[in-house]
Amino acid sequence: MKLTAQYTGTQLLQMYRQMLLIRVFEEKVAEMYTKGHISGFSHLYIGQEAVAVGVASALAGTDYMITAYREHGQAIAKGCDPKEVMAELFGKATGLCGGKGGSMHLFDLEKRFMGGFAIVAGQMPLAVGLGLCASYREEDTVVACLFGDGAVNEGAFHESLNLASLWNLPVIFICENNLYGMGTAVHRATALTHIAGHACAYGIPGLQTDGMDVLAVHETVSRLARNVRDGQGPVLVEALTYRFRGHSMADPLKYRTPQEEEIWKRRDPIPALAEMMSREGLVRSDALTETRQSVEQEVAAAIAFAEESPVPPEQQLMQDIYVPTQFMDSTGALHHQPMSISVDHAPEPEQALARRGETEGRE
Repeated sequence: MKLTAQYTGTQLLQMYRQMLLIRVFEEKVAEMYTKGHISGFSHLYIGQEAVAVGVASALAGTDYMITAYREHGQAIAKGCDPKEVMAELFGKATGLCGGKGGSMHLFDLEKRFMGGFAIVAGQMPLAVGLGLCASYREEDTVVACLFGDGAVNEGAFHESLNLASLWNLPVIFICENNLYGMGTAVHRATALTHIAGHACAYGIPGLQTDGMDVLAVHETVSRLARNVRDGQGPVLVEALTYRFRGHSMADPLKYRTPQEEEIWKRRDPIPALAEMMSREGLVRSDALTETRQSVEQEVAAAIAFAEESPVPPEQQLMQDIYVPTQFMDSTGALHHQPMSISVDHAPEPEQALARRGETEGRE
């Protein structure tokens, strides 16, 4: 079937640009991490771009996306500003989370990107909660929950699929099976390596898709999203993909062979789509060149924005933590309760330990 029967050249070029934007962004993240501008852990999405772009392009703007910690590319695919994403990685005040979330905890409520979560499978019960909220409110909303193959062995995976099925919730569970949970191959950790097969235990559909083909992912999720909106309940998708870099920037990649990596890199989804568009006559070669130049300029602007942005002020240290700032009275009215904690008067560590010792002695 010709691509023109399903897509316009503009749609395809947009998917290509999004994947390329994520690729170049992540390559620069690796560079900035090496130079010391980014601290902590950093998990790159290079190689898996087709999944994020395929999923996001199949969702409506009002649909939710929630995911794990390899989420830079997913946040960008969902519409988050690359400048704000980069600033967050730099720990700057202009970042998506004010510089407090970092690489593994991106969040943008306006874009309905409900976060990356560092706890393996920790996002899955929250996806069920989002689905329950949408169902309760009778909203025309789909929740896309992305997770890695390592999450399949967590209890939260099974509990979440069970409840979503039991309550017929509008959740699409999408496993990005990149064949390795950190450095452990799937077949060494999971009894049922056909991850989509887990769906049958919970009475929901389960299917595989080619995670190295952005159009295959887009078509799969588009079809399933329509079914979910029609009230057909949750579904499990296994997207077979491959990360071209290590689990994190600290991973020396000693557990994979060069031959295996080369086989998967030949299936790189970005040049594959470019070749497909060129073969179908849907894009000019100079358009691809212009797209790359545009992407490189956008990423360069994101780095400059992050470098020039200020760090969060000390006064914000006690903000955005689990301290109630509002309460509801018996009439249901919401009142604001300002915080009274002052950073300037926080006890020194030695003083805090001494007070703890005094307290324990009285007990």
